[in-house]
Amino acid sequence: MRQIRVVCIEPKYQVNLGYVARVMKNFGIEDLALVRPRCKHTGKNAVKYSKHAHELLRNARIYKNLEKAARGITIGTTGIWEKSDRTFNNIYSLSELRNMKGWAKSRYVTVVLGRDDTGLNRDELAACDAIVFIGSSKSYPVLNISHALAIVLYELTMPGFSKEYRFARFRSDEADQKRLATLFDMMVRKRGNIRDKRAVSAAFRRVVRRAMPTRKEINAISVGMSPWKNSGKTESE
Repeated sequence: MRQIRVVCIEPKYQVNLGYVARVMKNFGIEDLALVRPRCKHTGKNAVKYSKHAHELLRNARIYKNLEKAARGITIGTTGIWEKSDRTFNNIYSLSELRNMKGWAKSRYVTVVLGRDDTGLNRDELAACDAIVFIGSSKSYPVLNISHALAIVLYELTMPGFSKEYRFARFRSDEADQKRLATLFDMMVRKRGNIRDKRAVSAAFRRVVRRAMPTRKEINAISVGMSPWKNSGKTESE
């Protein structure tokens, strides 16, 4: 499981820091770093609103800049994605993060939260490997940093925590999906009318990952794709 660090850039309000620590504790994350904090991170309100996560505030590391605070893949958050610059190609939705370059090999992930009042500036966004935009109502599109963190951490930790719940046993795992993809590849190779077989197979894998099928569904589809069930001929043949 990847190690996750949360970095707060120039936090201004103790209440928000308290909520950030509490959210981190909810998702089992204990590595908190602060860059040039503008408030006392162990102050009365910070500790009060952190509830049972006050030790995260006391153990927080303080850094002079984002470069020193970050490690591994760096994910920046923004409520106004246009601010990141239209020429950037590293803007992702949460569901796309696991497809980003370097994700599979990285052991460390840094989630960067912007200032309570002004967020991350262009240079800080440019320094991130990925920029995450969380879609919300146009009438009030900017989330509080702790609210945004809760959504991001849920997405990042969900695969690990879902195994602890009973309903998870019905879901297919990587091995199940790989078995299905192998059968699909066999079927695609037999089809002479498919020019780019690699692209078709890759698209199928992405669809399966997004769909999160159950093991029962995987088994049902696998039966239909099995070599002894499929001659490889089209109906017109």
